Amino acid sequence: MICPHFGTCGGCLTQDVPYPLQLERKQVTLHELLLDALGGRAPAVRPAIGLGVDEDGMPWRFRHKAAFVFGENPRNPRALVMGHFAAGSQRIVPVETCPVHGERANRLAFALRDQLVKARIPAAGTALDGILRHVVIRTSRDETEAVVMLVVTRNDKSLRRPLRAFLAGPDPPTGLLVNVHYRPGPYMVGDETIRIAGRASVRENALGPAFLVSPTAFFQTNPEAAAALLADVVTQVGAVDDAGIVADLYAGSGLFAVPLALGGHTVVAVEENVQAVRDGETNARLNRVAPDKLRFVRGRVEDAVDRLGRTPPNVVVLDPPRQGAGAGVIRRVFGDLRPARAIYVSCDPVSLARDLVDITGAGYAAVRAQPVDMFPHTPHIESVVTLERTPAARRGRGR
Repeated sequence: MICPHFGTCGGCLTQDVPYPLQLERKQVTLHELLLDALGGRAPAVRPAIGLGVDEDGMPWRFRHKAAFVFGENPRNPRALVMGHFAAGSQRIVPVETCPVHGERANRLAFALRDQLVKARIPAAGTALDGILRHVVIRTSRDETEAVVMLVVTRNDKSLRRPLRAFLAGPDPPTGLLVNVHYRPGPYMVGDETIRIAGRASVRENALGPAFLVSPTAFFQTNPEAAAALLADVVTQVGAVDDAGIVADLYAGSGLFAVPLALGGHTVVAVEENVQAVRDGETNARLNRVAPDKLRFVRGRVEDAVDRLGRTPPNVVVLDPPRQGAGAGVIRRVFGDLRPARAIYVSCDPVSLARDLVDITGAGYAAVRAQPVDMFPHTPHIESVVTLERTPAARRGRGR
């Protein structure tokens, strides 16, 4: 099965490539990038961890955070369309299916679209003088729970009737939110979220610990791959005989911190975003994590290092944003804290390779690299790299 929108929609670029070859290409790409950056210091790259496949040998329905953009129909400026951006442009490709999304997320998105079309609610448009911008749906992996969030330029009263009709449909969501986002720019959601009905988050149980996840939160969109990523990180931390204190940097809402604490480690989780910290503390309570096993610290990673230095962690987990950790964070973590082992979780191999040059220059060896296929049919590569402090660095620093 290849999506009927493949080739025009910019969401998936390699659906025509057999899945084993997709995985092999990602392994080779990561290997070549690390080899170019580190030369003989580059670690061996393990085969990419893939997803389960359908009868056609391909993975589908793996995204449990679905998102669509609203726009005007170029043939009829008054007609509403919903879809994805074309590759490399802001042109909207109207879609009628999206096989990488969960089935329930698609059903809900198209049912809401139909009610908005019927009510003649206008798209925001490039000038943001209309109303509709995006719809974002978060479902649990088993799809028993689903929260729909409509992103609009303003909470206009014209939305009331189509939203009521949507909630009265045959498959209502477990929660409905309206997010007000009136500013231009690349961000999908704004600061104000209004709960219209039901719950504001779904409970995801597919990762071992339970997590409450809202459509506005950053949380991995692919639960199957996230479970593999999480298992690899936990294994790499647990391989240290005396892990001592584990610092989870860029901790988000506790994807790694919560299971590490449940596994018996003492974890300090550092996160800058205030809502993510609140979500992380909620997830800790949800899983009954002992208070002395997990502590969240709100702040920038480079600033929090001073507080961590009083009782230095023996293991550090870093999961930085796409642009990487950067020289400042690397200097503080690997120059000042100097943990025995670090687990670097990367969503961009280019920034990973750049950071590894600085990290290995600070006296660390990259000993293992594990790609995980978070986004099949795309060039995206998620990976876990294990770093260990070298014997020469231990002698030189007296620790």
